Amino acid sequence: MNRFQYLTLFLLCSLPRISFAQDQPQPSAQQPESIRVSVDRVNVGVVVTDAQGHFVEGLQREDFQLLDNGSEQPITGFSAIEEPAQVLLLIEAGPAVYLLESGHIRAAHALLDGLSSGDRVAVVKYDQRPQAILDFTPDKGTVSAALEELRFNLGFGSLNLSSSLATVLDWLSQVQGKKTIVLLSSGVDTSPANEVGVIFQRLKTSEVRVLAISLTGGLRTPEPPSGKKGVPPKPSATTQQFDQADQFLKQLAESTGGRAYFPKSTKDFSAVYAQISQLVRHEYSLAFAPPNHDRAIHSIDVHISPQPNSNSAPNTPAPTYRIDHRQAYVAPAP
Repeated sequence: MNRFQYLTLFLLCSLPRISFAQDQPQPSAQQPESIRVSVDRVNVGVVVTDAQGHFVEGLQREDFQLLDNGSEQPITGFSAIEEPAQVLLLIEAGPAVYLLESGHIRAAHALLDGLSSGDRVAVVKYDQRPQAILDFTPDKGTVSAALEELRFNLGFGSLNLSSSLATVLDWLSQVQGKKTIVLLSSGVDTSPANEVGVIFQRLKTSEVRVLAISLTGGLRTPEPPSGKKGVPPKPSATTQQFDQADQFLKQLAESTGGRAYFPKSTKDFSAVYAQISQLVRHEYSLAFAPPNHDRAIHSIDVHISPQPNSNSAPNTPAPTYRIDHRQAYVAPAP
């Protein structure tokens, strides 16, 4: 049995449970106790990049528009921060990782090389539950050694992604400062359905950003050609399952204002890690006072309307930016 067949068999056994993620159930009336709120201000970290993926510097408070449930709010706090990052590497310890022969782990050195000396990194792996490998440390040599010592499972164990993320969020609630989870995963999730639904609400209202990296890109095979000219081939069941897993990772990341990446080679992994090393450090920090104290989930939206530049030529089109930020928060009690 080759690698592709092995992973296909694993996905066929696991993927039926992923379908729960597509029907994200509404949260219960009682919010998880681990969600923390501030009674006087809501903090929103905003990452702004240009068409080339570079962080956009030099924006000012007046360039931003912040909306709570569609209603514009005064921005009471603003800063363009480049502060030490706290990055938790959450790595799937299942067959998909094993079959990559740790190529993505070797490429992770691009992330460590791109981080600043003050940035702290922790390492956690997960299958049925998360297992802490290394606590936060600024010593990149220690992190590198921990990555080299990771061992992955070849058997058909559980991959409880949602429940593992929930546990990690509990751990991070005790950590101060700007926090990012760099998730290396196939997107397979065997967590109970109720936990899959709850994790999206927790991530949406959390200040933790998730940057997800798919581990299945290099394990896919091209679709066979169609028998009729001009007729695209019908996607195989395996392709649909891969696509479903990709969509799940994308939803997880974007619910936090993060991003999902789908590298196919060690070179691609290196490029992704290099970009992530910049994103985890740079962001604009916006704050506003919650307009209502109703304990409800409020949506957050941020827009940018850059002020005219006196040095720009007339009729110069406005630049196109990508804006990533948390999607919601839980309002305080009355």
